[in-house]
Amino acid sequence: MATKKNKRRGIKIPHIKKPIIHNEAPGTVTYTGKKENVATKVEIIDYSKDRYHRVDSENIEDAFSFESSEHITWININGLNNTKEIERLGEYYNLHPLIQEDIVSTNQRPKMDEYPEYLYIVFKMLHYNENGDFINEHVSMVMGKDYVTTFQEADGDVWDGLRDRLENAKGRVRNAGADYLMFALLDAIVDNYFSVIETLSSKIEFIEDQLFDDDIEEDITQDIQILKKEILRIRRAVVPLREVINRLEKIDSDLIESKTQNYIRDLYDHIIQVSESVDIYREMIWGLMDMYMTTISNKMNEVMKVLTIMASIFIPLTFMAGIYGMNFEYIPELQFKYGYFVLWGAMILVFFGLLYYFKRKKWL
Repeated sequence: MATKKNKRRGIKIPHIKKPIIHNEAPGTVTYTGKKENVATKVEIIDYSKDRYHRVDSENIEDAFSFESSEHITWININGLNNTKEIERLGEYYNLHPLIQEDIVSTNQRPKMDEYPEYLYIVFKMLHYNENGDFINEHVSMVMGKDYVTTFQEADGDVWDGLRDRLENAKGRVRNAGADYLMFALLDAIVDNYFSVIETLSSKIEFIEDQLFDDDIEEDITQDIQILKKEILRIRRAVVPLREVINRLEKIDSDLIESKTQNYIRDLYDHIIQVSESVDIYREMIWGLMDMYMTTISNKMNEVMKVLTIMASIFIPLTFMAGIYGMNFEYIPELQFKYGYFVLWGAMILVFFGLLYYFKRKKWL
C-alpha cells in the first residue's frame, strides 16, 4: 500500500483506497463481485406430486422451454459475472431492469421487492469452506406463480438436502406450490446460519481457552480481529433478512397461500434466534480483546511483583554490604577476626527472614 510521510511528525499515513463507484444509469446490469471467471451453469428441476425431471445445462435458453410447464419449476443459475445471460433471462421473463441490476450487484443488502407477478428477494448465503475461511455469497430469488429462479455467484450451496427431498418425494415440497419452495430455500439458508453460528462459537471458545493459557500466542489479536470482521458480516446478512422474513410473513399477496404463512412464521422465529445469537456472540467477541489486555496486564503484574520482591530482599543486603564497603579507617568490626563470617550470617538471616515474611503475607 502506498504511503505518504507526515513531514512534521515523521508518521506514515496510509492512502485510503477509494471504493469503486459505477456511475451507470439505474437498471444497468454490471457485476460487482470478485468471481469473474465462473462459467454459467443452469440447473432446472421441474416437478409435481407424481413427476420429477432435472436438467443440467450451460445454456440459459434451456430454461425458457419450462415457462409454459404446468408443474413447479426451480431454475438455479450459477455465474453472475455473465451479465449478458442474466439480461437475456430477465428480458424473457420480463424482470424489471432494477431487479436485473440487483441480481449482479453483490453489495446489495438483503431485501424484498414486491411486483404484481412475482416477488424478488435478496439474501446472503453464509458458510465456512474446507480451509475454515468465511464465505459470504450473494444470492437472489425470483418467485412467481409456478416457478422459482435463484441466482448464485458460483457452484456450491446449502440446498442439497432440498434437492434430495425433491428427487425422492420426501416431505411436503412435492405436494406444494412455488411459495412453499421459496420457503424451503429460505429455510435451508437460515438453518445453515445456525451451523455458521456454532462454528463461530467454537472459535470463540478456542480463543478464550488460549487467553487463559500460560503461553499466549502473539497472533491471537489477529484472530480476534478476524472474528470481529466475521461477526459483522454475519450481522449484516442476518438483521436485514430478519426484516425481509417479517415482511414476508405479513404480506398480502396472491402468490403466497395462507397455509404457507404458518411455515414462514416459524421461519421468522428461527431467524430471530439466529439474530439474538449473533448479538450475544458479538458482545463476547468484543470482550475478547478486553480479556486479552486484562490477561497480559495480570501477567505483567506477576512479573513486576516478583521483581519488586527481589528488589526488596536485596535492598537491605546492599545496604549492609555498602556500610562495610566504605573506606573509613576506623570501622570497629573491620578488626574483628570473624567479622566477615558474621556479616555473611546476618545477610543470610535477613534474606531468609524476608522470604518467610513475604510467604506469610502470601506475596510469594
